[in-house]
Amino acid sequence: MCKVAILSVPILAFALLLQTLAAAPPAQPATAQSQPAAPKPPPPPPEGVNVIRDVEYAKVADISLLMDIYIPKDARGALPCVMYIHGGGWRRGDKHQQTGVPLGTHGYVVASINHRTSFQAVFPAQIEDCKAAIRFLRASADKYHIDPKHMGVWGDSSGGHLSALVGTSGDVKALEGTVGNHADQSSRVQAVCVYYGPIDFLAILNQKSDIKRGEFPGAPEAQLLGGRTLDKKDLAIAANPITYITKDDPPFLIVHGAKDIRVPIAQSQALRDALKAAGVEANLELIAGAGHGFNAEQQARALPLVLTFFNKHLKTAP
Repeated sequence: MCKVAILSVPILAFALLLQTLAAAPPAQPATAQSQPAAPKPPPPPPEGVNVIRDVEYAKVADISLLMDIYIPKDARGALPCVMYIHGGGWRRGDKHQQTGVPLGTHGYVVASINHRTSFQAVFPAQIEDCKAAIRFLRASADKYHIDPKHMGVWGDSSGGHLSALVGTSGDVKALEGTVGNHADQSSRVQAVCVYYGPIDFLAILNQKSDIKRGEFPGAPEAQLLGGRTLDKKDLAIAANPITYITKDDPPFLIVHGAKDIRVPIAQSQALRDALKAAGVEANLELIAGAGHGFNAEQQARALPLVLTFFNKHLKTAP
């Protein structure tokens, strides 16, 4: 089903968004000065889980887009799959981050992906990569023990933003892109988990945070958009998951640290409220004492919430 209804964005404004996306600057090669630090070697997979590393799901110019796929050793038949999108301000981070990997010990295939950074390309490149990864997983379902009808997405921080955008944009053609070789596959998912993601890049300018935004061109959102947020308002609206909410969106679990001073809790509250207003199941859970990014103890408290959520929507859904 291709979405055409857009929440609180007039048709004319949405047409302008499509023009903005089409006119977005192409990918630029990262310079030696802008290159993020090389990732650390990946930790081993959990006991009982196999990992297939560096699977290429697409290639853009000379950039190979890779994922690591974690499969339970006792996998028989098709299992629900959760795609994990790492954080790092869209400009750093790596698929080796382990937030989503523990689901592999609970009967899930987990695909942890890399996407183009904001050093390599501006928005919408990142969401186009994420959608290409979902289409690749569906096309490769038999090979990797994946049930293509039961797929979820989970991300933290900037990865949370992209996860939310995957969830609300469904088959919005303006964000599908042409990355990868599986245009016949859907990029829709059946459940979304968002960890403390920035959502509304315009609203966040007026919310208290421990990093500079506003007129600062080095802010992570500004780097993603290719310029100061206020100079890229149309693109900021196009990057806002709330823009695309419709009543047939998948259920959401939103998790945020109660003491987060980097991404204000108001960002998660706005996403929850907009989803609920459209009739979409959405719950916001606050983790007491947690800031932006959970330590091991806080993640241990949050993980059962995530597991219960995905079990409900990916293991029991029709």
